[in-house]
Amino acid sequence: MGPPEKQVPAVERQVRRDAVDGLVIIDKPAGLTSHDVVARCRRIFSQHRAGHAGTLDPDATGVLLVGLGRATRLMRFLSGLPKRYTAEVVLGAATSTLDSGGELTGTWDMRGVTISEARAAAAGLTGDVWQLPPMVSALKVGGSRLHQLARAGIEVRRAPRQIQVTRFELTLAPDQDAGFAGAGPVLAVDVECSSGTYVRALAADLGTALGGGACLRRLRRHEVGSFSADEAVELEFLSDPSTWQSAVLSLAEALRGMQRVVLGAVSAAGVGHGKILPLEELRAAGAAGTGPWAVVGEDGGLLAVYEVYGPEQAKPSVVVAGAGLAGAEG
Repeated sequence: MGPPEKQVPAVERQVRRDAVDGLVIIDKPAGLTSHDVVARCRRIFSQHRAGHAGTLDPDATGVLLVGLGRATRLMRFLSGLPKRYTAEVVLGAATSTLDSGGELTGTWDMRGVTISEARAAAAGLTGDVWQLPPMVSALKVGGSRLHQLARAGIEVRRAPRQIQVTRFELTLAPDQDAGFAGAGPVLAVDVECSSGTYVRALAADLGTALGGGACLRRLRRHEVGSFSADEAVELEFLSDPSTWQSAVLSLAEALRGMQRVVLGAVSAAGVGHGKILPLEELRAAGAAGTGPWAVVGEDGGLLAVYEVYGPEQAKPSVVVAGAGLAGAEG
């Protein structure tokens, strides 16, 4: 007689019967890495393929987009979406990680900095600006992530990158207990920015602009494109098999920020096989601009993402027709 059959939790039995392809908007708690969240979703939904669109620091909270199954092929269209954060900037203290979780590396007496001076400095960091990626980030240089090199005591040269900060508003934070000797005011900040912006680096740059230093704390991501914390779910919500499916957005809804083009049955059949289409056919169906376009069938189900291919054609960069969807498309 062989070993007893392994007992599978009810939630996993349900998912194994019904393939899941979709997007989950997670409200990431503090203390977990983005990789930790993806690993939990992979177990909950019993999916080999899962990934996220945009790393959040372990101490940060808020919106983390997790793709399941074929939705992982759409993550690259979501990772570049603009984002909105709130946080607190502690003036007068710098740390090794640019946030309150690092070792103190310098202090300044910045208690005399006024809110007007801080707002003027923030205005200088708004718009199209250049930012040096911090060593404590997930950015890869030479095949290694910067935070891995930093933990090994290695610092490498990084090229500044242009980012866009469309909003950088600040007020005095309700909690003025900085936790550092010789620190200055604690500022509550509200930031809207392009993908690739490091808010902790923005905080450090603000401190430098005010003649001292600064570090970040209580970072929360409220929005990624049109996806907001108001519609995000906690991981505990997903552990209940009676509720997890309602949290999964369809593939079409995952691309709700992308222009949608509806094709008839004949054209849709070709799209499912990766057919290159005349650009004028997509234009006739309502495609505007240069793409990419979310091409859907008459039932609203996502078929593919098409992009311009030469002057008169469009080709699919991703084909997802025939995916097993969690819930109706829309």
